[in-house]
Amino acid sequence: MNFENFDFSKMQAALAQAKLKYDAIRVKMAATTVEATAGAGMVWVKMNGEKRLLEVRLDPEVVKSDPDMLPDLIVAAVNEAGRRAEEQMSAELGSLAGGFPGLF
Repeated sequence: MNFENFDFSKMQAALAQAKLKYDAIRVKMAATTVEATAGAGMVWVKMNGEKRLLEVRLDPEVVKSDPDMLPDLIVAAVNEAGRRAEEQMSAELGSLAGGFPGLF
């Protein structure tokens, strides 16, 4: 590759723009929430786009009727919420990559 005519200032500006967009996406993802349930809604969780668990709700009936299954339901709901948060992040990063073909 011939670098004699390569404009490094344009590349630097593009990278700076990408960083600004990425930072904006991180802020947006922190404010984004996803929800998931398990056990036909007996366990409900809310997570932000940074995969931080924000809230858990348990149907009192599951605690009484099948407490041994409760940990599995919580894990399933949290994992589903994490998958949804990943999908959101992938979609956001895909929009960033669209501005820089071949970068990602």
